[in-house]
Amino acid sequence: MKGSELQKMGICPELLRMAYGDKTQRFAMKLHPEKSNSTILFNTAGLAEWMEKHIENQMKGLQRT
Repeated sequence: MKGSELQKMGICPELLRMAYGDKTQRFAMKLHPEKSNSTILFNTAGLAEWMEKHIENQMKGLQRT
């Protein structure tokens, strides 16, 4: 799905940018990598898995404090 479609579904654009920028992710790619402003496509199953892990890591960080 396109990032804009995911935003319409209620996913925060900052979270999508963070997910795309994560060095370990394998679920998001540009439609035309040679263009800097190309549409980013997300594999929704991979994004959901990444979001779950991201939330778990945030919760672990909060518990340590």
